[in-house]
Amino acid sequence: MRSALAVVFILTASPAFAAGPATQLDGAWTVDLSTDPAQPYTKPMILALKPDGTVTGSFYESDIQAGRWKTDRDRTCVSFRTTDGAGPYHTAACLVGDRVEGQTWAAHRNFLFNWNATRAAP
Repeated sequence: MRSALAVVFILTASPAFAAGPATQLDGAWTVDLSTDPAQPYTKPMILALKPDGTVTGSFYESDIQAGRWKTDRDRTCVSFRTTDGAGPYHTAACLVGDRVEGQTWAAHRNFLFNWNATRAAP
């Protein structure tokens, strides 16, 4: 059995909970959902990455449910669920340089959508 001090050390020293990568993904993003470059279509995404590995915020103006984040294999990623009231949307995204690359799947809408996001203007 591990002592409480050992557990605290493991949690704080673990790369999954490192402050650096999380703070780079944390915050406001503008998601490009355009299907035609001549007709821009963007939506906001707000990510709040917590030290316990959970994610809160919103995507496409829907609250994030059951969100998780992790830094591993030299990348920081999030995964979460949102809803449009008719069914769930499952999203996974990773920080790649200064942008986010992600995809959203909605089985009830029969689609999988790949998207990119850039940091929202302050």
